Amino acid sequence: MRTPADPCWHNPRILVTFLLVFLCGATVGMLGMSLGAHRWMHRAPPSWQEGGKEISVERLKKELDLTTAQAEQLGTVLDDFFMYYHTLQTQLDEVRGNGKSRILRILDEEQKRKFNRMVSEAQTRPLR
Repeated sequence: MRTPADPCWHNPRILVTFLLVFLCGATVGMLGMSLGAHRWMHRAPPSWQEGGKEISVERLKKELDLTTAQAEQLGTVLDDFFMYYHTLQTQLDEVRGNGKSRILRILDEEQKRKFNRMVSEAQTRPLR
């Protein structure tokens, strides 16, 4: 029996309600991620190859009513961003390679085969 001095969170009905709300939220989140939200959230940034930069600059120029000078500056900023992104991606690839080689140094031959198979499966697995 609950007394008036007990905090309201001691009430089992409130605890069950909170648990149900949490579980429903977690279920909806998992379902949303499995139905494609994960792929949408982690899509690759735009590439400035094959006219992508020009399309972006032209769209921004039109929608923001940019002057010619602003459009040129925007192109420079986008070029800088792409170079920065490419540099970071290269560094990330080096870190991954270094980590993989360090892991391979501590494994025996059978473990190396299993590890390489696991890595290749992870790389070919589609995003869910």
